[in-house]
Amino acid sequence: MFVFIIFGTLLLDQASKAVVQMLMYHGESIPVAPPVFYLTYILNPGAAFGILAHRTPIFITVTILLAAGVLLGYKKLPPERRLLRYGLGLVVGGALGNLADRLRCGFVVDFLDFRVWPVFNLADIAIVTGACFLVWELLKNNDKKPEKERGI
Repeated sequence: MFVFIIFGTLLLDQASKAVVQMLMYHGESIPVAPPVFYLTYILNPGAAFGILAHRTPIFITVTILLAAGVLLGYKKLPPERRLLRYGLGLVVGGALGNLADRLRCGFVVDFLDFRVWPVFNLADIAIVTGACFLVWELLKNNDKKPEKERGI
């Protein structure tokens, strides 16, 4: 299931970006549910919110290290920690989706625009959702430990 989540996330992300690039002009914004939601095609040279713009080699290196670390450590995760496994799959799949953009054109294709938040993409949704799964699983697991182990 882990590999399916990674490749499914990567495929959906890349397919959605390909459709946007085929059907829209760079900078074009199409109202979907105005004034709340638009499709806005931009190229992001940085990370979230455009921070560290044009630091592509850093992002490529971090992504490769993250993916390699998760793939190497994955087999050590207990099978019953499904939410942890799913979360890691989403994070890696999303990271690989944005990595593919950076390798192909040096930028990340973003297009989901809610006008109250910077424009983002499906890979970003996967990364944030996966991170939420990880936090939830880690907090849930911490609650199961005896008070002595938690430092209470």
